[in-house]
Amino acid sequence: MKYLIVGLGNKGAEYENTRHNVGFKVAEKIAQTLDVPFNTTNFGWMAEGKYKGRKVLVLKPDTYMNLSGNAVKYWMQKESIPLENVMVVTDDLALPFGTLRMKMKGSDAGHNGLKNIQEVLQTPNYARLRFGISAEFSEGRQVDYVLGTWNEEEAEKLPERIEKSAKACLSFVFAGIQNTMSAFNGK
Repeated sequence: MKYLIVGLGNKGAEYENTRHNVGFKVAEKIAQTLDVPFNTTNFGWMAEGKYKGRKVLVLKPDTYMNLSGNAVKYWMQKESIPLENVMVVTDDLALPFGTLRMKMKGSDAGHNGLKNIQEVLQTPNYARLRFGISAEFSEGRQVDYVLGTWNEEEAEKLPERIEKSAKACLSFVFAGIQNTMSAFNGK
């Protein structure tokens, strides 16, 4: 069985430690847990490993957030990975900082990366793990906030939340989405 875990983010040093790149950070933690490196490949950086007998491909797309669907579709087709074995990790303004919410399907909730994936795959029925970044910004400042860096309190708590997110993704691979949602949602 093969699984594709896609951490959403933007390439480039200026985005590396922004809230919008938390998907990349979770992907990096998964690769570290599996003890596999990222290699440059088509549509991004890929780490390939095994988790409890299952092949896991961890992708950080280099397409920029708004074109993430192209990378997801390419790797699903190239590796013959069914939709039910795909997990997308992304930031979410609607959730308090560090809150995790995994779902089997859903709307894009205004997130351009999810919107593009839904358009390219022509379905909203793929698993996603939303990582809460909260919405602590004044009117008209959403882009600055999302593309801004973590505050001191968030930065202190971030490693533990990223580790929990990585564990949730690996639980998805081994225990399935229902068990994982019960174990990790809101935690």
